[in-house]
Parts: sequence; structure tokens; C-alpha cells
Amino acid sequence: MLTTAAYGLAIALDLLILFIGCRFLVVPQAAAAGYGVAAKPDGDAAYLTIKGVRDVTFGVVGLALLAFAGARAEAWFMVAVALAPLGDTLIVLRHGGTKAAAFGIHFATAVTVLISAALLFAV
Repeated sequence: MLTTAAYGLAIALDLLILFIGCRFLVVPQAAAAGYGVAAKPDGDAAYLTIKGVRDVTFGVVGLALLAFAGARAEAWFMVAVALAPLGDTLIVLRHGGTKAAAFGIHFATAVTVLISAALLFAV
């Protein structure tokens, strides 16, 4: 049961961040609004693309680690990448986003990623 939960949550998180990254690449303005800080219509699209590539990379690396290196490697990866949503929390707060978006989306994601890491360490 624990193994199923650990792997299931890790796969779900990896696929979710992969989806979010693809969304930033395909519909960057809408993705930025969902992130918690709307992008300026005439802003530099390169930064939205960077966010998309970062998230796609995290998703692919997470899935590859889980498939080829195992739960322990994925757990350490989750610990490391929890820094990204923690940083995103601060970005949203510092750039006019709501506390609900900062804590309800990004901080909650960081906590969930760390829970995933703990579960993976336990299997």
C-alpha cells in the first residue's frame, strides 16, 4: 500500500509539472495567470518560455529517475525540486499576486512534494 501511494504520488506530481510546463509553452498568458502573477501582454515572452522549459525538464527528469534509478533517487530529486515552488511562493508574494495563490498553490505544492519525498524514502 505504501509503495503504491509513494509511486502514485510521485508519478502524479511529475506528470502535473510536465503538463504545467507544456501549458506555459502553448498558452503562456493563461498559464501565467494561473501561476498567480499575470504576464504583461507586451512583456518578454522569453521568460514565460523559460518557465515552461524548466517545468517540462523537472517532469521528464522526475519520471526518468523513477523509472531508471528508483525511489531513493526520486526522493532526493523531490527534496531538491521543492525549492522551486518555495521560490515561486516568494515570487508571487513579491510581485503582486495574492496570498491565496502564493500559499494555496505554490507553498502547498512544496509541502506535497516533500510529502512525496518522505513516502519515497519510506519504501
